[in-house]
Amino acid sequence: MAPQAEVEAPGKTTNSETHSAPPAPRKRGFFEERPQARLILIVAVVVLLVGGFFLYRYFASYEDTDDAQVDGHLMPISARVSGYVTNVNVDDNQIVKAGTVLVQIDPKDYQVALDQAQADLADAQAQATAQNINVPLTTQTTSSQVSFAQANVDDAQAAIATAQQQADAAKAQLVQQQANDVKAQNDLARYKALVDKKEISEQLYDQAVANAKASDAAVVAAQSTAAAGDAQITSAKAKLAQQQANLESANTAPRQVATTRARAQSAEAQVQQKEAAVEQAQLNLQYTKIVAPVDGIVTKNVEVGMNVQPGQQLLSIVPLNDVWVTANFKETQLKYMKPGQSAEIKVDANGRSYSGKVDSIAGSSGARLSLLPPENATGNYVKVVQRVPVKIVLDPNQNQDEYLRLGMSVEPKVYIK
Repeated sequence: MAPQAEVEAPGKTTNSETHSAPPAPRKRGFFEERPQARLILIVAVVVLLVGGFFLYRYFASYEDTDDAQVDGHLMPISARVSGYVTNVNVDDNQIVKAGTVLVQIDPKDYQVALDQAQADLADAQAQATAQNINVPLTTQTTSSQVSFAQANVDDAQAAIATAQQQADAAKAQLVQQQANDVKAQNDLARYKALVDKKEISEQLYDQAVANAKASDAAVVAAQSTAAAGDAQITSAKAKLAQQQANLESANTAPRQVATTRARAQSAEAQVQQKEAAVEQAQLNLQYTKIVAPVDGIVTKNVEVGMNVQPGQQLLSIVPLNDVWVTANFKETQLKYMKPGQSAEIKVDANGRSYSGKVDSIAGSSGARLSLLPPENATGNYVKVVQRVPVKIVLDPNQNQDEYLRLGMSVEPKVYIK
């Protein structure tokens, strides 16, 4: 039987009221139990902040795109003369050096044309030589003719002066004879009257008659001499006119010399023309050999037996030692991009990375350079981020093995900071 509990009298306190029970122990926190965790957390936060900062700096330091490809020159090789293709010395995708004969066109027709041009040149040179010889001969001959004609004119003028003097003397003699004749006729008339009166002798009268007749004859002779003098003057003037005409003809000597020199110059021009024809024929003969202008890889469009025409494309050459990258960056990526910035190009074909630098930024977007550029003025405008071509050139010796080909996909990364 259980013991009965003691009944406590009123007014008395029990031991439980006098001594309270101790409180339950407080649970310790995570950082209290692990004092190193607080330090670790602080370090982790700092590391994350620092890492985030550097990651932000890294990703903000460059711009990249996957819309890029290898680009370069595509050189079309065309015929410069027409003809029959006799030989094709290269095959598709063959690497050739500058100066390599790629295609041979039949040269026979052009060799014949060259021979004809050389013959024409020889003939023109012979004619030019002959014309040049005529120039000094014509100059000497015409000079002599002028001198001779001038001397004849001087002689004719002197002859006129002499004839004039002789004519004047003959006229003076005629006047004198006419005066003598008047006197003789008057004397004869007086003697006639006296002889009729028998005042003089018949002998004196006959002498007077003879003197009168002689005087008449002298007058006639003087008239003839005067007429002859006038005739000599006329003849001398005619000769002077003839000699002056000869002198005028001789004075055309400079024009004759000029004409001869013009013929010589024309012959020289013909020589130059024939020389040009020979040079053109030589060029046409050279053009029958189509050679590679640069080192590169060949793509051909020609076969033996084709008849080609000038301007017809026969081959294409890609110079693999001169390639670059065309990267189409978004316009929002060009804010800090400028020429001269370094770039890294990763090539999909071989997984290699090439170094380079930004060469230039295109003057318009790729859409504007397309065959049918968008027309935003139609009213159906939707803003689209445009892409602008950026040319990136490789650093020296980056493509020594000439592995890169036009059109290969690449992923360039341009460091803008």
